[in-house]
Amino acid sequence: MTKPIGAPDQPPYLRIVGELRRRVAEGELAPGDRVPSTRQIAREWGVALATATKALTTLRLEGLVVTRPRAGTVVAAPAAPAAPTAPARRRPAPGPGSGPAADQELSLERIVRTAIEIADAEGLAALSMRGVAARLGVAVMSPYRYVPSKDDLIQLMADAAYGERGYPADPPAGWRPRLELGAHTLWGLYREHPWLAQIGSLTRPLLVPNLVGHGEWMLRALDGHGLDPTTLFDIHLLVYSHIQGLAVHLEWEAHAEAATGQSEDQWMDSRAPALTELVDSGRFPTFTKVVGSFENGYDLRLDALFTAGLNALLDGLTPLVEGHRPAPTAP
Repeated sequence: MTKPIGAPDQPPYLRIVGELRRRVAEGELAPGDRVPSTRQIAREWGVALATATKALTTLRLEGLVVTRPRAGTVVAAPAAPAAPTAPARRRPAPGPGSGPAADQELSLERIVRTAIEIADAEGLAALSMRGVAARLGVAVMSPYRYVPSKDDLIQLMADAAYGERGYPADPPAGWRPRLELGAHTLWGLYREHPWLAQIGSLTRPLLVPNLVGHGEWMLRALDGHGLDPTTLFDIHLLVYSHIQGLAVHLEWEAHAEAATGQSEDQWMDSRAPALTELVDSGRFPTFTKVVGSFENGYDLRLDALFTAGLNALLDGLTPLVEGHRPAPTAP
């Protein structure tokens, strides 16, 4: 495990900052190169995600690194030398509306987009109002002028993320192709934003317009087939829970890898003695037979499980949906 240089009595985040400064100074990381993410820092140095986040925030405030959309955190380009200027005149003291927040033209949209970038790259656990302010280069309290709390910010983030994908004005023919399109659309969003599946549950749903818009698409696909309202909504929730139920593992695995410093394969390798003990116990013959038939171990493929599960679910629902006929309309 790599250890950051620096005085042993320094806080861990400062030792990490010192090591990353050294890598930049000695050319190991050049301008434009990606620096380790919070998860990579947590794994490499054996620290908590909050410590890793604090280290990157310190480097951002120093101007040594910057965050670019879809690129992550990279080494900043060296500042251009200042052009000669005339002797500066004495300036008046800054007024109430001046300062970094005013220069950045802060807006609710920028706050939400920046928060989404943090959650995408570092996980929802790494998100904080302070971290958003640091990445935007504004005063700590500035985001609170636009959004009252982190919980409110997460609601806005979710609504914005769900709104990134929509549906065609002319839907495909048939209830099943429509449900398949809706399911694949949501799965794609969870793939792009793994934290999204962690928010809301069937018992306490997330009521934001753009998620309801996805529900509207699914319900409309089932409407008109003679299903009573309860059955229709049950089917919608069954499909949604299949998508979300698999998607939650995307963020769980990323968080577990950062927390333990082990990849999925490494974690499974470390559990080999426990697996051997279960197999050798003789108590689980079918489990032993199936596990023993894998030549190179079992490869967990969430995308394949999503598709297989969706097909099986829709196959099972077909008699229920198509067994009903729409009630005749009055002339």
